[in-house]
Amino acid sequence: MKAPACPGFSYFERKVLICLANREVAVSMRDITKVFGSVIANNKVNLDIYRGEILSLLGENGSGKTTLMNMLSGIYYPDGGEVYINGELAAIHSPKEAFGYGIGMIHQHFKLVDVFTAAENIILGLKEEGKLDLKKASDKIREICDTYGFDIDPDQKIYNMSVSQKQTVEIVKVLYRGADILILDEPTAVLTPQETEKLFAVLRNMKAAGKTVVIITHKLHEVLEISDRVAVLRKGEFIGDMITAETNEQEMTNMMVGRMVSLNIDRPDPVDPKPRIQIDNLTVKSQDGIMKLDDVSFTINSGEILGIAGISGCGQKELLEAIAGLQPAENGTIKYIDDEGETDELIGKDPLQIAALGVALSFVPEDRLGMGLVGNMDLTDNMMLRSFRKGKSIFTDRKSPKKLAERVVDELEVSTSSLSTPVRKLSGGNVQKVLVGREIASAPTVLLSAYAVRGLDINSSYTIYDLLNQQKKKGVAVVYVGEDLDVLMELSDRILVLCGGKVSGIVDGRTADKNEIGMMMTKLGGGAGNE
Repeated sequence: MKAPACPGFSYFERKVLICLANREVAVSMRDITKVFGSVIANNKVNLDIYRGEILSLLGENGSGKTTLMNMLSGIYYPDGGEVYINGELAAIHSPKEAFGYGIGMIHQHFKLVDVFTAAENIILGLKEEGKLDLKKASDKIREICDTYGFDIDPDQKIYNMSVSQKQTVEIVKVLYRGADILILDEPTAVLTPQETEKLFAVLRNMKAAGKTVVIITHKLHEVLEISDRVAVLRKGEFIGDMITAETNEQEMTNMMVGRMVSLNIDRPDPVDPKPRIQIDNLTVKSQDGIMKLDDVSFTINSGEILGIAGISGCGQKELLEAIAGLQPAENGTIKYIDDEGETDELIGKDPLQIAALGVALSFVPEDRLGMGLVGNMDLTDNMMLRSFRKGKSIFTDRKSPKKLAERVVDELEVSTSSLSTPVRKLSGGNVQKVLVGREIASAPTVLLSAYAVRGLDINSSYTIYDLLNQQKKKGVAVVYVGEDLDVLMELSDRILVLCGGKVSGIVDGRTADKNEIGMMMTKLGGGAGNE
């Protein structure tokens, strides 16, 4: 069929419109409802997924995206509604049954055994007749890799793999089991730009081979680049879908949130920047002796946002924990410099000792419920973790933490039934809002944030960006560890790039090149001078 003349559309976009006009429904979800206690996660959702398309599923935190796909992949079972696969009514009670219908889901957190090889992980749990033939399995894996453009060694151990290689193993695992419909939850969250491009090339090859791909994501620029169609959920309900070629980031955002949202990240000029923390020759090893930071030196200035870029596991976590007094150092110095120019050494001091020096340091850790908050405690009690040592009475003050909890819920639009709700019952995005709100409320002079917007929808993310900029305007030294290079380049005044525990360089956030930073993250480029 010849592509029709459609003003305003490229030849490729016209071909996409033709394919969608002649599309075949692979999955039809009708009136799907899922309830957890008093929370309605999905409310009578109607969604069609077409064969041979890449569909992006969008929505704010708590909108029900992952829950909906978990029902399609057999992790949850709907409380109401019906699912049709290729026109036939399907009852999917488990991931195994989902594979029987050709559906496989690749989750954000990988489910791999580190000491096994790629091939062993891929065939793990499969029942095959006769003796296990690992060579035959490896040959089939190589065939799948050749077909779609994957690059993995079936004999390589998982613990020797990069994040993108582990993700590849997860994708090949579902393909090996015969999946024709693949669901990917935040697939680019921890990938470099180069790794993201490789993944997108593979997804296009899969689409060309007739596979159906559903991507759950918050990165709208990637939605525009890779998907054919966009479906939007809001507060558990299906709002509508759009041909990707016919929409833009602003329209998708407005549809997700239900109102106009500004998509501009403010970046005011640094406010009288002065050295606040000076790090020299910092070396940190893990408990098992693995080098995490190797002779790292740089300066954190007050009144600016310093972005930290690097692929997962390159020392970002250890760097922030060392500054906060949570990670011992093998060598080096971390000096805090006050407004009068007086210095205090932070190495060898725990958080209480650092606070006793008069250093107002706040830390938003990567592990929200493991290090930042206590899951079984409610919002007020989690706020009190910051203040229970204050005061001279033997009784703790609950009024101030309660007022703070009310303010955080109101200003950051935390979705919770009450202040007495245990934090573990909140969605990941709302947990993060509680943690960030509490740390900022302590009026820090240094604010360390590790993946502050990980898993947050676009509206919540921009709220966090605004909060960080407010701290910067107050003269706070802000350190922002992030995964999205586009955001790092819009938000940060300077960007420090880590690779293998070493500093590849420090670049100006206003003039930085995304591909250059990506190469510095993987030792392919860099050498940008320390500023």
